[in-house]
Amino acid sequence: MSVLLFLIVLYVLLSLSMMKLFEKAGIPAWKALVPGLAAMEWAKMVGHRSPWYALWLLFPIVNFFIYASLCIDMVRSFGKHSFWQAALSVIFAPIPFFLIGRNPDDKYEGPILQKEREYHRQYHEAQEKKDKAALRKLEANNPFQKSQLREWSEAIIFAVFAAAFIRMFLIEAYVIPTSSMEGTLKVGDYLFVSKAHYGIRTPMTVLQFPLIHNRFSSGDGILARESYFAEPSLPYYRLPALEEIDHNEPVVFNFPAGDSVIITPTRTWDVYQWRREIENLRRANRPTPPMPEVVVRPLDKKDHYIKRCIGLPGDSLKIIDGQVHLNNKAIPNPTNQQFAYYINNNSGSLNLKGLEVIGVSLNDSIAFEIPP
Repeated sequence: MSVLLFLIVLYVLLSLSMMKLFEKAGIPAWKALVPGLAAMEWAKMVGHRSPWYALWLLFPIVNFFIYASLCIDMVRSFGKHSFWQAALSVIFAPIPFFLIGRNPDDKYEGPILQKEREYHRQYHEAQEKKDKAALRKLEANNPFQKSQLREWSEAIIFAVFAAAFIRMFLIEAYVIPTSSMEGTLKVGDYLFVSKAHYGIRTPMTVLQFPLIHNRFSSGDGILARESYFAEPSLPYYRLPALEEIDHNEPVVFNFPAGDSVIITPTRTWDVYQWRREIENLRRANRPTPPMPEVVVRPLDKKDHYIKRCIGLPGDSLKIIDGQVHLNNKAIPNPTNQQFAYYINNNSGSLNLKGLEVIGVSLNDSIAFEIPP
């Protein structure tokens, strides 16, 4: 609801701020208040060949980029070509639109995209004719000239902006951090995960460093901190899914217990894992470390886990003698199935080959507890 309210307020302010701009361009101001018609007039006003270009605003994800380009081209059509004027129009367009509308000195200079096309046409003609005088004149009076610093800055900002949106809404790359999926996915494997198939989750954490999930660095130093601000935040919302989750599909999700974590240089523990480890140390009469700082994370900033989905809502799931039963039927075991064993060895020595007698494969995960 908060997102919808913000978009409604933004649209109302945008429409009101464009009324005066429409007037300056010779377009009836009331058209700025009509949804759809306003976008088509906007597209014509900045110089798009067809007003139907505005239909791109209806396509999710793409519409962010179309909207940004229309905002920048609008202020440029009134002679505002600086980097900061373009940036402000993208961040919150009603502000520069209101300022331009109220300033009597700001005049509509015509569709900026048409002017750019005409300039490039003249430049290419001069190049083909090898008219050096015309080329020098065009270059000296180039209204679209940008410094090299600005060219690089805009290219980097656009690349980060585009990558962040793709990562947030469409596809994200992951690295397998643990061995729990060994046999299918190994530690260090890279994979790309679609965020659209099971429904795109809209952003919840508003202020965050782009392209970093939740923490700059897990070690010590100035970068050992979270990469976002928990507030302000938006409510949880998920767009309709393209397909349902099927049995035995690998899925990536935010670790449910990861809202309260303890971060060490070697790994991240949830509070319950840490407490179990402390209890094991106490039982073994070993020294226990002091309780570290607990980091509280919002839902969308919990660590990512990848597991195979065995049971779905409504299913009956049981594990009997190491065999998984789904809806009272034993399911086929996956290839290279492994087990984890915790062995308390009081003797201080152990013949590993002897484990095979009790059905423990040496390829399984085995943890040993040997008293000091």
